[in-house]
Amino acid sequence: MKTKSTTINSISKSNTVFSKTRLSQAVSLSAGLLIGAGAFAEQSIALEEVVVTAQKREQNLQEVPVAVTAFDASALENAGVQDVTELQKTAPNVTMQVSRGTNSTLTSYVRGIGQADPLWGFEPGVGLYVDDIYLARPQGGVLDVFDVERIEVLRGPQGTLYGKNTIGGAVKYVTKRLTGEPELNISGAVGSYNQRDLKISGQLPLIEDKLFFGASVAQFKRDGYGEFLQNGDENYDKDLMAARISLEWLPSDDVSVRFSADRTEDDSNAKGGHRLTDSVLNPTEAVPSDVFDSNSDMDTDNEVESSGASLIVSWDVNDSMTFKSITSYREGETETNIDFDNTSLPSLHVPAVYDDDQTTQEFQLSYSSDNLDIVGGLYYYEGTASGAFDVLLGLFNPAGAFDPSLGEFDAVTAGTVDTTSYAAYVHATYAINEAWALTLGGRYTVDEKDAGVYKALLLVDGTSDQLGGDTLSTISVATDYENDEDWNEFSPRVSVDYKWDDETLVYASYSEGFKSGGFDMRGDATANPATVDGYDPELVETWELGVKTELWDGRVRLNAAAFYTDYTDVQVTVQQSSDGGTNFVSSVLNAGEAEIRGFEVEALAQVTENLSASLMMGYINAEFEEVETDTPGGTVDLADDWNFANTPEKTASLKLMYNTSLGNLGELALSAGVSYRDETQIFPQVESLVDENSYTLWDASAVWYSADEHWTVGLHGKNLSDEEYRVGGYNFANLGGDESIIGYYGNPRTVSLNFGYNF
Repeated sequence: MKTKSTTINSISKSNTVFSKTRLSQAVSLSAGLLIGAGAFAEQSIALEEVVVTAQKREQNLQEVPVAVTAFDASALENAGVQDVTELQKTAPNVTMQVSRGTNSTLTSYVRGIGQADPLWGFEPGVGLYVDDIYLARPQGGVLDVFDVERIEVLRGPQGTLYGKNTIGGAVKYVTKRLTGEPELNISGAVGSYNQRDLKISGQLPLIEDKLFFGASVAQFKRDGYGEFLQNGDENYDKDLMAARISLEWLPSDDVSVRFSADRTEDDSNAKGGHRLTDSVLNPTEAVPSDVFDSNSDMDTDNEVESSGASLIVSWDVNDSMTFKSITSYREGETETNIDFDNTSLPSLHVPAVYDDDQTTQEFQLSYSSDNLDIVGGLYYYEGTASGAFDVLLGLFNPAGAFDPSLGEFDAVTAGTVDTTSYAAYVHATYAINEAWALTLGGRYTVDEKDAGVYKALLLVDGTSDQLGGDTLSTISVATDYENDEDWNEFSPRVSVDYKWDDETLVYASYSEGFKSGGFDMRGDATANPATVDGYDPELVETWELGVKTELWDGRVRLNAAAFYTDYTDVQVTVQQSSDGGTNFVSSVLNAGEAEIRGFEVEALAQVTENLSASLMMGYINAEFEEVETDTPGGTVDLADDWNFANTPEKTASLKLMYNTSLGNLGELALSAGVSYRDETQIFPQVESLVDENSYTLWDASAVWYSADEHWTVGLHGKNLSDEEYRVGGYNFANLGGDESIIGYYGNPRTVSLNFGYNF
């Protein structure tokens, strides 16, 4: 059996080799395929083996019967990837974008399944994991890329291998492990809009071969892409600080203990939106010509804090069996401001506060022999998500004009949901012979939720009370309840794979997924009395047929998958104004039945020793089959009028990479790529101006490595054609007496100069 110290030394040596060959790896960046070191070795230009841990053990990507897209640290660095939202450019049928009105909240979809509404208490359809720790809330989910080893994107239901069950897919963010060798790395970037980033990471042994310490800190700053025209504040700026520490202890050859802690603080301004129509109440105020400018007069203060700690203990019981304990605690706080109408009028202001914490414990046991691999585990999750926000609605005179002397309405919403989840899972693969293998998996989940929701309409009459504050009068209480509910579900997985020959694997799988029900924190019990009973879970059944092969003597890698998903009780949030625009009503519907079908192709070709090319294509056809809604005239099926949100029918990318030696001056890697996303509907229940047409983004990079391997300098251009494209928005036809159709946009053209030095 290999000892722990030997393993650490091997990791250290492999990292040295990795450093020497990382340029070759970067040039081989494909649409989600890792390329191992030495791909351009003189004796062969065949592609190297790609190792992933999608099934909780190290495997060659080509032998994993799962649709996986993976990126290693070198590939991410050399493509100039700044945060996880850029992964959608090269991962098929994946959406990862910054949510509407925020800077660091993540909207993620895989194969049509995700979470459109980032409200606290809702369950995500795509699981986000950092070092096997599940992040339950999307706030703070736009992870910046630093101190990372690799990122894997898994498509399809994930439950028989992962702590928290997710039905769309999983994103695994894996940080760098400590090697026990002294290291110090400094890197930074300057660029468009006064970008100025700095990252420092390092490690050192405290006790040789026994105790290692590592730390990293990063600061990301940038001026805004636009401004708030009323007060001159920066809009779409960035001001973020992140830090992480790690401590690894090897008490014996068979046991490792890893402690990690991290903290992120985002002090970027609250994000102002861009009106897509003129204001009815303020027709003299023109819509800004620049999509990154906003007429909002709201306070731009914004603060998002996220922190956590984890303890991972691994024990090699014997040569075949490993026991692992994963313990974690995380918490987050958000204070932000959103202007729903984005005009200079003091109306439709939404100050919001979110607060969440979570504790998780996972015990995992894995067994491996010549023909049998088993991973099983017990998982426990306990979390609380709370929040509150006001919708400040201005009052209007009989002529329909805004009149602040009349005071204003304040629609107050607050709620808390406590979640407890228990699960047991097992995933076993049996090699029947050299060609055939069978995988059986199952997960049993119990989710319990206890919620309290309050919603009231208050009148702020403009006078002061004895303490100098505004006088508030309660007009009506729409919601005031406490309730609890629990759900349980068994989710199986069956997979058969056949090794056609040494280069080709064909597989077929069936899996089920379960996303628990819950309670709408914005629910209006007056307009929708059923909101106090909560909404039901979502269920999916997915069939997948895939092939993974290598051609042309290992110089071409081609992976493809076709899938079909039967989607039941889809959770959809419907939001609208009522009572003449003085109330804001939210409902969560279990919108009947839906079907999702599509395919994905990922290809990489090593054309010559210096030139490589990658191609990605994704196609998805997602349709609602039944959306039954009760109306005064009876039950109506709206399936023909609804479309899937954040799910473009087609995604594609093409990238060329060229590597050349400069002799004693080092090496140079050049790359240029284009990515395409089809037209996208933002809200499922209605087509609107917020929806985005298809768009194409062009990127290019040039990276130089010094011959002594200490210096790295990269020039990266993103969205070189300066394409304008929306990534989210709001669509309220009559909220506060006005039409509020607001768009939020992706990054404009940027150029950055990156540099790094390894001591």
